[in-house]
Amino acid sequence: MSEIKAGDYQCLTFDCYGTLIDWETGLLNFIQPILLDRDVHVIDEFALELFSELEPEAQTEGGNYRGVLRKVLEGFGTRLGFVPHEDELSGISDSIKDWPAFPDTVEALKQLKQNFKLVPLSNIDDELFHLSEEVLGITFDDVITAEQVGVYKPNIKMFETALQRVEGPLLHVAQSRFHDIVPATAQGIQTVWINRPSKGAAKPVDASPTWTFTSLQEFADAVSVR
Repeated sequence: MSEIKAGDYQCLTFDCYGTLIDWETGLLNFIQPILLDRDVHVIDEFALELFSELEPEAQTEGGNYRGVLRKVLEGFGTRLGFVPHEDELSGISDSIKDWPAFPDTVEALKQLKQNFKLVPLSNIDDELFHLSEEVLGITFDDVITAEQVGVYKPNIKMFETALQRVEGPLLHVAQSRFHDIVPATAQGIQTVWINRPSKGAAKPVDASPTWTFTSLQEFADAVSVR
């Protein structure tokens, strides 16, 4: 693998959930108590793999991400034999405010912001992203959401929009190979795969990232000198 050169890029686009925000922990903290309340006992890996099946199905039906998460929880009920309460169906998207950042995220973003413009490219609604922006404690140079574009990743329109809106050259940084690395590569965008440990919230697929790092901080350190 060739050395990554910071000077080759002006902007970093990011997947947020799974890369910056620990959405698996956030999802499990919300979903597992609901399942246990119904005496439904499943391991975390099963719950997240079911999420990885249901989320893309809901996204293909369109609508905002609040609606997607609602459909996902309804899908859990259908598969596991219970009917979610209304406060649970509305609460799953509100729980995003409690989804934590990975331990290395905030400091790595501050370090990267010294040399790059930072732009999240996220499968979410604007108002929901602001909940995570407060957790991250950083002002991004732009934010591109599925609500703005009208599609969800891995639809290439998200990446076409990034190429049109941000001042490049850009480098896309993401943990999800399914949502990000594969479609970004298809658009000729160079990619960094943050190979964080995962229990399966995103579909596993084969991908060929340009570079691979085990954490956001490792990546930030690799490009800290321009």
